[in-house]
Amino acid sequence: MVTASKVNLLNLSPFELGEFFTSIGEKSFRSQQLLRWMYQFGETDFSKMSNLRKDLRERLSEICCICAPEIIKEEKASDGTTKWALDLGDGQVVETVLIPEDDRNTLCISTQVGCPIKCVFCRTGAQGFNRNLKVSEIIGQVFCASTRVGFSLNQEQKPISNVVMMGMGEPLLNLENVKKVCEILLSDYAFALSKRRVTISTSGVAPVINKLAGNLDVALALSLHAPDDALRNKLVPLNNKYGIAEVLDAVRNYLDKSNANCGRVTIEYVLLDHVNDSVEQANMLCRLLKTIPCKINLIPFNEHEDSEFKTPSRARIDKFYKVLFDAGFTVIKRTTRGDEISAACGQLAGQVKNKLVNFNIEHRVE
Repeated sequence: MVTASKVNLLNLSPFELGEFFTSIGEKSFRSQQLLRWMYQFGETDFSKMSNLRKDLRERLSEICCICAPEIIKEEKASDGTTKWALDLGDGQVVETVLIPEDDRNTLCISTQVGCPIKCVFCRTGAQGFNRNLKVSEIIGQVFCASTRVGFSLNQEQKPISNVVMMGMGEPLLNLENVKKVCEILLSDYAFALSKRRVTISTSGVAPVINKLAGNLDVALALSLHAPDDALRNKLVPLNNKYGIAEVLDAVRNYLDKSNANCGRVTIEYVLLDHVNDSVEQANMLCRLLKTIPCKINLIPFNEHEDSEFKTPSRARIDKFYKVLFDAGFTVIKRTTRGDEISAACGQLAGQVKNKLVNFNIEHRVE
């Protein structure tokens, strides 16, 4: 349990951990040793960190802790997808999902308690919003998942090979903490993931995408969901502030300064029956994205009790796909995973208490 008098080392970026050791009169290289113990061995007991001096281990035990959120519920779907609910200690609960595949294990993590964007088809947005997650609460999801599936020093056989910030919340409205989490995920002394295997998904906070360009290099995904402003204004309310043209300009800027994306962005497009899934809208999407290097993930809507939207028929999905494919786009029809345990895209809810009625996006962006 975190106490006010102790420093939770999971809240510190690799750089900040080095500064912490310097502040207590130790060499900064101690941070590399601690990172390995925490994120490569999963050790939380300082007394077991054998390459540290005994007096340093004792001092760390007195002034520090390694405290992640507590897993309070685990659900496993028949397809192998696992969802964990994590208690943050203040009545709030967030969810994270592990999706196993033949060539990788992808962990989908949350960055906020609820979500202020309120995309009309998303269950997370319907739950309301309370606050941003701390660094320890975000990286703690990866830490907790690793305690269940295993830690590994083998760079080629990582139990968690990919991390995507596509769970609860808008990552770019929790920018500073998200950047620190990325630094931990990428650090050779921590999780040591390739920057191409860490993905930030955004609904389109254009000024922050521009701010990230050249300052953080990980994979970028844009949740688009509509081929024009008129429809996107309704589906993604943030679009009323940052329209499609402004967002795509920001994406181009980010791609120009990124190596992780291999020159193209991932476009996420949730298909809603008779809303955004017509052949005409597919053609509009082709025209919209013709100058944007991208791959397109088509995601059939995952139905839930907080929404009246429906999943399109297979025929409508196939026709939409064919238009994009014939136009030369790389298109992937996302297979629904974990819907039987409400772990599929757009279904995460958690538990959001003391919801904020107003959320000033301008203030958060600044």
